[in-house]
Amino acid sequence: MADYYDILGVSKSASADEIKKAFRKQAHKYHPDKGGGDEKKFKEANEAYQVLSDAEKRRKYDQYGQGFHDNGAPGGGSGSGGFDFSGFSAQGGPASGWNFSGGGFDDIFSDIFSGGGSRQGRRGGADIQTDIEITFEEMVRGVKKDINLRKRVTCSECSGTGGKKGSKETTCPDCHGAGRISKAVRTIFGTINQAVMCARCHGTGKYYPEACPRCHGEGRSFETESISLSIPAGIEHGQTISVEGYGEAGERGSHSGDLYVNIHVLPHEEFRRSGRNILSKKAIAYPVAVLGGKIPVATIDGEVVIRVPAGTQPGEVFRIRGKGIRVGHFAEGDHLVELTIDVPKKVSSEERKALEQLEKLRTA
Repeated sequence: MADYYDILGVSKSASADEIKKAFRKQAHKYHPDKGGGDEKKFKEANEAYQVLSDAEKRRKYDQYGQGFHDNGAPGGGSGSGGFDFSGFSAQGGPASGWNFSGGGFDDIFSDIFSGGGSRQGRRGGADIQTDIEITFEEMVRGVKKDINLRKRVTCSECSGTGGKKGSKETTCPDCHGAGRISKAVRTIFGTINQAVMCARCHGTGKYYPEACPRCHGEGRSFETESISLSIPAGIEHGQTISVEGYGEAGERGSHSGDLYVNIHVLPHEEFRRSGRNILSKKAIAYPVAVLGGKIPVATIDGEVVIRVPAGTQPGEVFRIRGKGIRVGHFAEGDHLVELTIDVPKKVSSEERKALEQLEKLRTA
């Protein structure tokens, strides 16, 4: 198992917010339900986050490494408060008869100690992500982009209720409005009554006897939705913009997920970026470098003329103020142009004679 910090791509001094953001990025990238997802890496990121997001667990991890579960655990157990579950598999040990496939230890323990109601309710919508490309000029100035997304949206037929038009919402006959149904479950503590979410009403206690014919009672359907996204000036290549509530719609009116837009800035033929500054190169003729003069320089706002002093050396950088990038509320950066000497590969006989005469004068 790799180092937890390496898995999330953060430093050991990362803040709680940085760890959370890094995990969300990994989770979106590797979620098994996505095309190109990776279940193994998703689980690794989740395990790393569970430790590093908990201050006490992180302290122990920093001190003992990945074996921190075993340090100080009562009875030398496997990190579960002294209980040794090593004889049980995910589907139950060979002689135990236990079956934990319904959701794992976390589900059982949370229901035992929280009264069994913590997991009821309709499923919220999933977060989604997409990628868009913008030009260098659009990055400098900011831009609005229309994005078409094929996703689950609130059903237009039933407005998200899941019921057929004219159908009346009634009390669920299975749970009698409680949203939960009591179920006998065998655990390591013996047989207990566990409250589970009602499958018919999904924990709401209400349902429509006649389901919507368009969404079949789910309250959402696949459609193409267009949104207008404002991309701020100065955004970095690879940066992600989050748009709350523009992910997939939840089941039967529950909350929507979020949209994450990954920004890709296309390279420019002449310009490069360095923080808030724009960089470029400009070749000038040898006589201009020696004698000085005025030269045109292309900037993001069009051509400007700068004065080159006599004796300018190759590699010298000239600053054109205010022709860079505005990032947030800061003033625009500058345009930095590096001058090079344009050396022709071929010269005429007259030019050759003039250069030879110049060389004689220089060495005289």
